[in-house]
Amino acid sequence: MAQGEAAGRSTAKPQDQGWAWMVLVAAVVLQGLTLGFPCCIGVFFTDLQHEFQASNSQTSWFPSIMVAVLHGGGPLCSILVKRFGCRFVVMLGGLLSGLGMVSSSFCKSISQLYLTAGLITGLGSCFSFQAGVTVLGYYFVQWRTLANAVASTGVSLGFTLWPLLSQYLLDEMGWRNAFLIFGGILLNCCVCGAIMRPIQLASGSLSQSAKPEEEPGSRAEETQLSNGASPHHPMLQQHTRRTKCFQMLHKYLAFDIFCQNKGYQIYTVGVTWMMMGFALPHVYLVPYAIHNGVEERKAALLISIIGFINIFIRPLTGLLSGHRIFTGRRIYLFSLAVLLCGLSNFICVISAEFSVLILYCVILSIAMSGVGALTFQVLMDVVEMDKFSSALGLFTILESITLLIGPPLTGLLVDITSDFHYVFYNSSFFLISAALFIGLSFCALEKKTKLREASKAHMDSPSRYQYSETSTEPKAESKSPPAVEYITSI
Repeated sequence: MAQGEAAGRSTAKPQDQGWAWMVLVAAVVLQGLTLGFPCCIGVFFTDLQHEFQASNSQTSWFPSIMVAVLHGGGPLCSILVKRFGCRFVVMLGGLLSGLGMVSSSFCKSISQLYLTAGLITGLGSCFSFQAGVTVLGYYFVQWRTLANAVASTGVSLGFTLWPLLSQYLLDEMGWRNAFLIFGGILLNCCVCGAIMRPIQLASGSLSQSAKPEEEPGSRAEETQLSNGASPHHPMLQQHTRRTKCFQMLHKYLAFDIFCQNKGYQIYTVGVTWMMMGFALPHVYLVPYAIHNGVEERKAALLISIIGFINIFIRPLTGLLSGHRIFTGRRIYLFSLAVLLCGLSNFICVISAEFSVLILYCVILSIAMSGVGALTFQVLMDVVEMDKFSSALGLFTILESITLLIGPPLTGLLVDITSDFHYVFYNSSFFLISAALFIGLSFCALEKKTKLREASKAHMDSPSRYQYSETSTEPKAESKSPPAVEYITSI
């Protein structure tokens, strides 16, 4: 009897209570350390240029690689999570992030920074962030939406604190010592990962990651083995490798959804195009302000203002967009937020006075809050939830490509013209054109769908048998969190 009670206690569900809230605190800190970190790179932009005698384009490759890897490493992170678990991947990410920044403090050329701070730190931040958010899905069921909303405030806190700390360390001890200290700070991701201990569920509610699915490739291999083929036959091994590779691409990169789902196609292309200009203010705002005579401390404060306003506006935007009034209309709210981002850039073109730049940061932060809160909600609207994981894999990889090439191309334009205004012209062009493309395309798609449905209803009414069949068809639902989940934040 006592053994039965002990077994019951050991398999009790820990979701939504007790240690789950400690995990949530760790997730907040984790998001501040990882997603918030790239925003401070602009503080070091001018010093790195002078140190390595690099152009704007060459210097901007460093933060571009970091952000692109941070967003595009989702599929690799999910494979590791499935194989080793969230706790291990978060701690691995912390080690990589710390190692990358410590190595960066000893770099002798800007190209070495691409590898250390760009690739290694970016990949480590990706692992820590995405595995840290994935574990929330296991610890929270009833309060999952609230937990994700609270965790996302860590990004805004990071945006607020990282630039201020960066400017202080830069003034006191230079960029090399600052990067060395950053390496130690990022190692705290390992502490956050240690808090995220593996969850022990009741025997009837094992997570999907604990029950590997039988893949078609393994069934095909078993069939050939039963027919007498040797498992070590070269042709069979090559066929098995090709099959597994195809299955992995199909699982993590939703090319079939992209070809069949017009809404997903429009949204993915639009957001990918938008990312060419979305990150430009984060990279170039501080150098632009310093170039126009703003004191370095005040210039670093501009990024902190954007983050501070995000702390309050982003949750409000998420709550507002979740109201039933906006059901089916969130895509237009998203387009409006992107359009406002693009239009706000013209404020910087008008004047580079510090007071004007503060106004710009306030408006940009409000618009960015809308984009950040709606990006994945809209994706959930246009893609069925059972296909969301793979759809998000392709989505994040495509946007990471434009995040990578956007700032360096704009930096090249600034090098040629010696005019920082082209940063904001470029950003406005990509953002406004993306907003118009997404909004108008979905409007046309919606009208086309309504016309098709009206025409179909007019020509032939569905039979009662067909209606009852589709209305009573059971849908399998799983309360367990997804085994594979890519999550990024903007």
